[in-house]
Amino acid sequence: MQPTASPDALPHTRTRLVHWAATAVALAAVLAVSAVAQPPDALAGPAAGTGTGPDAAQARYPMDCGPGLPQPAVAVLAAASADFDDDEHAETVALVRCKAPAGTPPSGIYVLTHPVEPGGPPQIVETLLSPKEGMSAQDFTVSERGRRKIAATLLGYSSPDVPRCCPDQQRKVTWEWREGRFDLVPEPVAQSI
Repeated sequence: MQPTASPDALPHTRTRLVHWAATAVALAAVLAVSAVAQPPDALAGPAAGTGTGPDAAQARYPMDCGPGLPQPAVAVLAAASADFDDDEHAETVALVRCKAPAGTPPSGIYVLTHPVEPGGPPQIVETLLSPKEGMSAQDFTVSERGRRKIAATLLGYSSPDVPRCCPDQQRKVTWEWREGRFDLVPEPVAQSI
């Protein structure tokens, strides 16, 4: 058995300025790399190099929100831009629903292009999810790199008896841009929630 060495005799038992400097440099390098590196396909805003898409808040959505609701009656929950058709003008995809004092109104997902007339509202060119279907959406993402797609989790109800606050069905779906149109690609059905 060897005798225990005193703490002063062991290497690295005291921190010195060089140790703190090396730690600071390593931490700065990690932060710099994480600031530059981005996920390969998720966009939270306008796509690089394609300009900005239309302002989702300025569009007129085909939704009947009913009387007596705060104006504007439609709430834009999320929006992201990407140039799906390679025309060098980004489109905006908007997730919207009516503002309501209680409950969870159904969602709509719309693809918008720039206004026809300068100063006019953005034009809806595609309805991916109509509020008339009675579903809500969450986990909304728009990807431009690789396969151009829009993804969301749709929440619904198994029967009219299920309270509108508490969806009991969910399904992840993707709309992929293929040959000039959006194709719906449902994922396998998940368990009921």
